[in-house]
Amino acid sequence: MLEIFQLLFGLVILLIGGEFLVRGAITFAKSLKVSPLIIGLTVVSFGTSAPELLVSLQAALNGSPDLAIGNVIGSNIANLALVLGLTVLILPMVVDKSSLFLNWLVMIVATLLFYVFSITNQKIVFWEGLILFSSLIVYLLYFFFNSSATASHSEIDDNKNDKIWLALIYFISGSVGLYFGAKILVSSAEIIAIDVLGISEAVVGSTIVAFGTSLPELVASSVAAFRKQSGISIGNLIGSNIFNLLAVIGI
Repeated sequence: MLEIFQLLFGLVILLIGGEFLVRGAITFAKSLKVSPLIIGLTVVSFGTSAPELLVSLQAALNGSPDLAIGNVIGSNIANLALVLGLTVLILPMVVDKSSLFLNWLVMIVATLLFYVFSITNQKIVFWEGLILFSSLIVYLLYFFFNSSATASHSEIDDNKNDKIWLALIYFISGSVGLYFGAKILVSSAEIIAIDVLGISEAVVGSTIVAFGTSLPELVASSVAAFRKQSGISIGNLIGSNIFNLLAVIGI
């Protein structure tokens, strides 16, 4: 009974965290005069990818590289198949091909790099990780300078600093809510599955844990869809996949 209550409590925390994260992202976009797509590709996607980073780092430190690799692959598949599918059911997305082309290209190139590095000697070594992580830095620098150029031609907002602080509070609160909400939900689901239903740990690890690390993306993208912010929603998924491949695997 306690585990069921924890499961529902974790879900509520997730939903509240997702709302705060998206609200912060919208405020960021308005105050910095940048596209919601850019905020989704960077700020939101990196925030929702924190569980993948933490899980994979812990797995690597514990000498379980299969879990780290499987977590990233499973999460990226879930982002495109599960999260995008459910989000589009909530709200059909208007895709801006010109804005998304470069980001789709980066995601595809990152995927190919990961594939090539994986099949070369069946291991990913230090210099390959360095290439992946360095590629992320270049990607972020491009967005930073591109956004700065956009913002410099915009009208100056007297309340800009106040809005950024408010957005930062929303974003941090939302990220913390997503992290702990997902952790509570996954841990309680594992207890129910193993102790109550008698499901093996291997099955739980390949399903509940993989789904659990994708919950922040699912909630954030769904909330963004409900708020008719398709740029944040689809940007979150593309950016998350890029971050998983270049940052999580790279680090």
